[in-house]
Amino acid sequence: QLQLVESGGGLVQPGGSLRLSCAASGFTLDYYAIGWFRQAPGKEREGVSCISSSGGSTNYADSVKGRFTIARDNAKNTVYLHMNNLEPEDTAVYYCAAVGPIAQDMCVILVRGYEYWGQGTQVTVSS
Repeated sequence: QLQLVESGGGLVQPGGSLRLSCAASGFTLDYYAIGWFRQAPGKEREGVSCISSSGGSTNYADSVKGRFTIARDNAKNTVYLHMNNLEPEDTAVYYCAAVGPIAQDMCVILVRGYEYWGQGTQVTVSS
């Protein structure tokens, strides 16, 4: 059974850092594009970042460019989201999602572009 499990969320002060992990089980991530999304209370789910199957292509939402970095370790079947200089506006439940297998080495950060979703991990940025 294909499953994605997020971890690494928590409470952090403004300006702090967190690393989120997205671990896959039941399938190998090698041919899947992976996206990170977030949803704050009362708001729609929005795209944060994505990475292509090879890791050669990445995209970021304007709100996180320069602060977040996405990376993947296919040997560990895991994708990471490194979040630096966190702001209160980053508070949300963060989800990872997968789509594939796909031949193109590209990705998009659109909710409708993904098939498989994790359950999410809470990130709270507050002093």
